[in-house]
Amino acid sequence: MRSNNNLNKILIIDFGSQFTQLIARRIREFGVFSEIISHKKINRLNIFKNVKGIILSGGPLSVHQNNKVIFNKKIIELDIPILGICFGHQIISKVMGGKVKKSLFREFGLAKIKKINNSLLVKNFFGKDNINNVWMSHSDQVHKLPKGFKTIASSKNSKLTIIENNKKKLYGVQFHPEVTHTDKGKVLLKNFLFLICKFKKNWSSKQQKLKLIKSVKEQIGNEKVICALSGGVDSSVVAKLIYSAIGQNLTCIFVNTGLLRKYEEKQVVNTFKKKLKMNLIYVNASSQFFDKLKNVSDPERKRKIIGNLFIKIFEKYSKKIKNVKFLAQGTLYPDLIESKSVTGSQTSKIKSHHNVGGLPKKMKLKLVEPLKYLFKDEVRKLGLELKLSKEIISRHPFPGPGLAIRIPGIITKEKINILKQADHYFINHLRKYNLYHKIWQAYAALLPVKTVGVMGDNRTYENICLLRAITSEDGMTADFYNFDKKFMQSISNKIINNIRGINRVVYDITSKPPSTIELE
Repeated sequence: MRSNNNLNKILIIDFGSQFTQLIARRIREFGVFSEIISHKKINRLNIFKNVKGIILSGGPLSVHQNNKVIFNKKIIELDIPILGICFGHQIISKVMGGKVKKSLFREFGLAKIKKINNSLLVKNFFGKDNINNVWMSHSDQVHKLPKGFKTIASSKNSKLTIIENNKKKLYGVQFHPEVTHTDKGKVLLKNFLFLICKFKKNWSSKQQKLKLIKSVKEQIGNEKVICALSGGVDSSVVAKLIYSAIGQNLTCIFVNTGLLRKYEEKQVVNTFKKKLKMNLIYVNASSQFFDKLKNVSDPERKRKIIGNLFIKIFEKYSKKIKNVKFLAQGTLYPDLIESKSVTGSQTSKIKSHHNVGGLPKKMKLKLVEPLKYLFKDEVRKLGLELKLSKEIISRHPFPGPGLAIRIPGIITKEKINILKQADHYFINHLRKYNLYHKIWQAYAALLPVKTVGVMGDNRTYENICLLRAITSEDGMTADFYNFDKKFMQSISNKIINNIRGINRVVYDITSKPPSTIELE
């Protein structure tokens, strides 16, 4: 995230944790501006201008890997409150003269911690019994307190779970307060912001909108832009944002890949061309995508093929518009997190996003990605500030590669048509039962196996339809939605009785982690 020199901020130093961005999100929820920077880029102390608090993230490394861990010890001397989380907690301890060792018993998952001493950091964090449930993920731990520190809380396997040096305003927690699994984790972060760092709220959706419009204007100037429009929340917000910044210099290109949801192409054209009066080019490229994906089963190849073809089509149509230099995309923070490290840290790669991993090495268009440091909930709020309809803003996330990654294995037109119908029935059923807005994301998928069934006394051998519905705050962690039996029976009957090619419906009850939200 680009720095705003006029705002006081929290600086989050990233050591490669996949939860770093959750920290930033939590801070923004409290109305405080935050910025993430790699630990590899903190040698210059001038970057700490207007920084009123510092958070050191977790990470996959050990503090003893001196050749990989970069931390400027002078940061400690800046007289800025510092909170270390997990790995950051260990960094503070080591730098200040404490000892960090391998844990005798690793802690992964929920753990109970007990308050030992009072601290502003843990005000209202513990219950009456002075016990709290927190989420741990570490194999090293602080073994000996640095001089001037005291223990605030302990767990069974980690005696120095929360520590502080009140005089120097240094705080360390071995667990992750940013994840929802930690009870009252937000309370602890709030205490750090407002009781210790003395912040006043300085960030809102309105300010975010104005900042992003200004940033787009500065990046683009008087040049022309093509927007990669899908009709989903992300690309819709991008289109409206850029349109607010540069008006008719924006041309939206909507590509019908053949992998969209049922009736999607009609909805997009009606909304953006007819209602919002934007320049829109509609391209029916479904046959091209099916040709390229023929006999391709590997999910990474699918994503890269779709991503590359997307860009080629945009480049082709850019030639029809004189002097186009920019391509806009609705890439979000989670897309970058799961595709590559946005800060250059050691975050492990989970998958290639079509807007990230699938891009050709030599692009003829420069990328504009104004949402790439925002989470989905922030994008929705921004969309409302931009006066987009609630119908658009409230839509469930839909992946760039579309239905291609909801059919593991080889894709065919027949399978896509079957899946479109199943997905349509499922989503409409959620709306009928007033469940759509209670669920973060829901979809139907078609599994690459067939099973035997009996329909009308006849033997069938047809596809399995998998249904998935999850609850989440940010897409980084998720749990399945617990439907009642009546709903499950109803949607199962609806799909099987109305769609030829499906004779079995199953429901995915796997959380994230260990699974991902999408199948591929």
